[in-house]
Amino acid sequence: MTASSTERPNVLPLEGEIDLHVSPSIAASLSAMVQQRSKHVVVDLSRVSYIDSSGLAVLIEAMQNVVGYGGKFALAGLQDGVRPIFEIARLDQVFRIFDDVDAALAA
Repeated sequence: MTASSTERPNVLPLEGEIDLHVSPSIAASLSAMVQQRSKHVVVDLSRVSYIDSSGLAVLIEAMQNVVGYGGKFALAGLQDGVRPIFEIARLDQVFRIFDDVDAALAA
């Protein structure tokens, strides 16, 4: 965890490759955030180089849970290597996607 995650408990900063091996721990982190019922939950993907279908499934489930209690779920900082994955799956039309965390929190 980075210092920003402590300062912003409703922001989950991720980095590296999000695949089947790390998706369960991300799901656990997001589940804990959902239990807090934060008004905004933002996943910072600015340091993520790859995400597979298991990672996408975790994000979709978290979004459904946050929206389910009336919160707002957003993704921030999609890099050029990750954005096409969302576009091909048309998830760029499902998720609220922002350039950075500050923009996501302000929305």
